[in-house]
Amino acid sequence: MTDRPSPCHCRVLREATRRTTQLYDRHLAPSGLRLGQYSVLAVLARAGPLTVGALAEALVMDRTATSRTLLPLQRDGLVGSGPGRDGRSRALELTPTGRERLAAARPLWLDAQAAFETAYGSEEARDLGRSLTRVVERI
Repeated sequence: MTDRPSPCHCRVLREATRRTTQLYDRHLAPSGLRLGQYSVLAVLARAGPLTVGALAEALVMDRTATSRTLLPLQRDGLVGSGPGRDGRSRALELTPTGRERLAAARPLWLDAQAAFETAYGSEEARDLGRSLTRVVERI
């Protein structure tokens, strides 16, 4: 731990994101999912079916990164697509296999949440979540 934080807010956020993602990826590894893939499945379970654009917006990602994350999920039969609400677009949704994989991965994700809170502190984690939500909303 350093006594002198970086003067670049973005650098510190990116470092924290990388470390946190590594923690979650280690916990999710037995499920065969990475954190980004788990997040896609979780959003589709909660809000799907969604177009790629709507999914990207929900994940605060660009469409290209979202499409790259989707490729292995579609290849492995976890995410399927069908006609969108307007009849012209394609909508993404979880397949039954995707729902099963998400359900199997959820306890691993909860373990990652607990590990983060143990390392960082439960109250600090809640405060951090609130602060970062404000960052997302304001910037």
